[in-house]
Amino acid sequence: MATPAISGVTRNAPARHVVAVVAFDRISPFHLSVPCVVFGEDRSGGGVPDFDFRVCAAETGPLSTTAGFSIAVTHGLDALADAHTIIVPSWRDPGETPPAPLLDALRRAHARGAQLVGLCLGAFVLAAAGILDGRPASTHWAWADDFARRYPRVRLDPDVLYVDDGNVMTSAGTAAGLDCCLHVLRKICGARVANYVARRLVVPPHRQGNQAQFVEQPMPPNLRGDRLSGLLDWVSGNLDVPHTLDTLAGRALMSRRTFTRRFRLATGTTVGAWLLAQRLARAQQLLESSDESVEAIATIAGFGSAASLRQHFADAFRTSPSAWRRAFRGV
Repeated sequence: MATPAISGVTRNAPARHVVAVVAFDRISPFHLSVPCVVFGEDRSGGGVPDFDFRVCAAETGPLSTTAGFSIAVTHGLDALADAHTIIVPSWRDPGETPPAPLLDALRRAHARGAQLVGLCLGAFVLAAAGILDGRPASTHWAWADDFARRYPRVRLDPDVLYVDDGNVMTSAGTAAGLDCCLHVLRKICGARVANYVARRLVVPPHRQGNQAQFVEQPMPPNLRGDRLSGLLDWVSGNLDVPHTLDTLAGRALMSRRTFTRRFRLATGTTVGAWLLAQRLARAQQLLESSDESVEAIATIAGFGSAASLRQHFADAFRTSPSAWRRAFRGV
């Protein structure tokens, strides 16, 4: 197991990586369960490391939930003192200032370089601690206007699934928290482990954070028919081909306008952004699992040149392909 290094890349493994989740009175069981199923369950058979997983709270005694039952939390905020990753899975009321001891503990963790994650309304907690000032962030679209009024110094993007800003991450609501946690797992352990956990949870292995939250965009029942879904599968297997919007629309037997609209509804993003995400994910996989050179990987993933791969990799992950390979393979 490894501790976070620059840009979330990991190396020089200690015994265990500590993941701490902050619970609170009147918590939603679903929000609490998201980090629990990603980091707290034993999946050693799939190569998932044995995390030191802790659920902690500022309050003492049983915590009530929105589902009518209570939970017992054995850890206090002292469990955050040595945590490598701290997740705030939501917050009970955007209008309520979180307890000062919790905010102080989060500030101390941030100061020592821990990875902080605010899922859904958990972004309100990180913002209340001042940790998001001047940084990009996201939260549930239904509370985005309220968030922007309360925390004008945060660069809020209400339209995306999650925002990775190095050692601070925030996500949109409910299921987007699962995407965010899988992304955190990918940063810690690599693509193979994150994909294994995603398969066990029967969810997509990697949705880019810039994908839309699908606000009031119901998907037509036939949108994911054979023509479009087949095209997406084909493109994923042929990333070395120089795809364009026109060539893909033609292959789907659609007009450019129709294809663009249906693609956005199906994926939540643009053709260019989706292609880049697929190519970056392929490059990560090859860097972690193959001995191909960076130049060869650039060609296979469709970047055309090693210089282009390095530039896109630096923009997306704040590190180089070679550093990424060293972090996950030690070479």
